[in-house]
This record gives sequence, structure tokens and C-alpha cells, in this order.
Amino acid sequence: MISAGVFVVLAVVLCTAAVFAVFGITHIYLSGAEAIELDGMAPGTAAPAWSLEDSSGSIHRSPPGKPLQLILFSDHSLKSFPSVVDGLHEVMAQAARLEIVVLLRGRNQIAEPVLRTLGLGEIPVLTGSAALYGRYNVRVMPFAILVDSAGRVRASSLVNHAWQITKLLQIADLVPEQDQWPTAGHSRRLTPRAGA
Repeated sequence: MISAGVFVVLAVVLCTAAVFAVFGITHIYLSGAEAIELDGMAPGTAAPAWSLEDSSGSIHRSPPGKPLQLILFSDHSLKSFPSVVDGLHEVMAQAARLEIVVLLRGRNQIAEPVLRTLGLGEIPVLTGSAALYGRYNVRVMPFAILVDSAGRVRASSLVNHAWQITKLLQIADLVPEQDQWPTAGHSRRLTPRAGA
């Protein structure tokens, strides 16, 4: 009877330690600049293909029909990033070559009305899913990914300021040589480290 009690206590202690270890590892993995730096997709990689309907019934696809598509992973919380809203207003003028869509993580009844009040009513709001966010490797919002008409990622980053939106568009306009695209097993970061 005593050995059964010791076994149960020992099992509870070990299970508790395992749970704390998992939470500790997850916390370390999800926190810090280095973890966020690895979010998104590497330039040159194939972006997920999808077809989604907006609230007006129009179908939007990726890869896009236009030369570039800016996918903004966000929701009604975009109101907390007025500089990002300013950046979107700037690039909306390039509608002839750029399609902009807001991709939600799931159903959100207040996102579209809030975006309209921010002057972004022309941008289609699409209901995605946690799985689609996962395929893009996006955990933190607002996040922007630019995809070209061939379905390749051209630029990808967390965005907090207007200049980041315009800089991503400038980066997307740069056409790398074919051998500069990353290949399987290579780092997603193309910038050389100091001293390299």
C-alpha cells in the first residue's frame, strides 16, 4: 500500500515536471527577436496556393493574376498600428500591378468594419484559417508576405511601420538571378552575417 502511494506521488511529480518543461521550451521557442525573425517564408520559395471568397462574393487567388500580391496577415487589431495603415494607403495607389488582401486567421465579424473605418474598405478581407497561417509560417500579426504571379515569395516580414511596407515592395521588385534563390536545406535569410 505504501509503495503504491509512493508510485502515485512520484508519477504526479514527474508528470508535473514534464508539463513545466514543455511550457518552458515552448516559451523559449516562441519568444524573442530570433524566433520572430524565422517567421514567414524565404524569398524564392513556393507560396501556398489558395482560392478564397470575400464578403462580396468575389474570388481571390494566390498566386495572383497581377504581377504582385501583398498578403497582410492581420485582423481588427490593425487599428493599433496606424503607421502600417499609412503604408497600406501609400501602396494602394499601385493597384495596376499590386493586389492587396487582408487574410484573417479565422472568422472575425468586426475586422471588415474596423478596416473600413481605417480607410481600407477597398482591400478585400478573406477568412483564412490557423492551418493556412501555419503553411505561411506566420504566428505574429501584422505580417506581410509578397507573392509574385509565379507563386514565389518575393519578400516577407513582420510589419509595424509604413516604411516597412514600402521597403518590402522595393525588395519584391528586385529580381534575383535564378541561382540566388534559396534551395532546400539553406537558411531562409539571404543577408550575410558580419565577418562572413
